[in-house]
Amino acid sequence: MRKLIAFNHVTLDGYFVNASGDFSWARHGNDDPEFSAFVAENASGGGALVFGRVTYQLMASYWPTAIADTHDPVVAKQMNAMPKVVFSKTLSEASWNNTRLVKGELAAEMRKLKQESGPDMCVLGSGSIIAQLAPTGLIDEYQMVLDPVALGKGRTMFDGIKEKLDLKLTRSKIFRNGKIFVSYAAA
Repeated sequence: MRKLIAFNHVTLDGYFVNASGDFSWARHGNDDPEFSAFVAENASGGGALVFGRVTYQLMASYWPTAIADTHDPVVAKQMNAMPKVVFSKTLSEASWNNTRLVKGELAAEMRKLKQESGPDMCVLGSGSIIAQLAPTGLIDEYQMVLDPVALGKGRTMFDGIKEKLDLKLTRSKIFRNGKIFVSYAAA
């Protein structure tokens, strides 16, 4: 069975986007060579990317561009090559390279995807996808980069969950730029 990972940058006060949906604050400290190597290694790890419509449209408007290729060539190459799944009831097409559009009920469709052969999958951003899937037990691992930034307002990636999630720490790494990578699995 394929594994499903949720990955997000999170602020010290628990937000993955600010009140207007922006996450440009996550670039803070990206000039750290050790952190840059971590990002490049994560991007080259293979797998399939999973998005909701909003995150998909944001990513699809950046990664296939010359700007992304200039600023982040290794990550851009991997992002464009990786298989992608976008869950949306409103999109009529998904034109970014290697993207599959799924319109069915989220949890049922994710169960099917996990049963298919193929690489593990990673939800990037897409807080609504994470919040809907978290209670179903379909997410195997939660990976977060804790950024040394506080926003005061925003959305958490768990907005709307009704029950407590018990998790256990499986990995962590502290970077010189103050960011901390943590990975949690179900307890």
